[in-house]
Amino acid sequence: MIEVRSRKELRAVVDELNIGAVEGGVDVRGIGFDAWQAFGDDHVFVLAAGGLVVDEGGRLLAIKRLGKWDLPKGKVGKGESIEVGAVREVQEECGLKVVTLVRPLMSTWHTYERKGKPHLKRTDWFLMRASSHEKLTAQSEEDIEEVRWLDEGGVRMMEAETYPSLLPVLKAWHSLSP
Repeated sequence: MIEVRSRKELRAVVDELNIGAVEGGVDVRGIGFDAWQAFGDDHVFVLAAGGLVVDEGGRLLAIKRLGKWDLPKGKVGKGESIEVGAVREVQEECGLKVVTLVRPLMSTWHTYERKGKPHLKRTDWFLMRASSHEKLTAQSEEDIEEVRWLDEGGVRMMEAETYPSLLPVLKAWHSLSP
């Protein structure tokens, strides 16, 4: 547990995390101020949604974007429900026509920098189903290089070549397997 007493101290902790000086997760507690609110105020908030999509054989649908394995996801449009946005993003990024939303799974959070500004992204994940009989098409305008159904070995490979924020989502896929 790290206790911070000001925005300045909070920003110093965030800087240490961003350069990798602190490994793993940390709990930060604001003393005398709302540290979460201060953190949020320093970032542009982005709401995204995506799918943990499985086929009839239990395989996982994955995309490769900018050389890293990922799951289909994207920004939720203004006025669009999170569920509709999640299904739309999977369809667009993977070229699927029929995607069935099964249930909500979890939310993940991560930060990144774009155009010199820090962003805080929450991605709401949903369990979805789709057929491996449909043709997959990578959405090249979103820098997606490949779309593929992965079996257990493929998911293990993906875990070694993906973003840390996706690991809890992949763990949920493992819990679905018999």
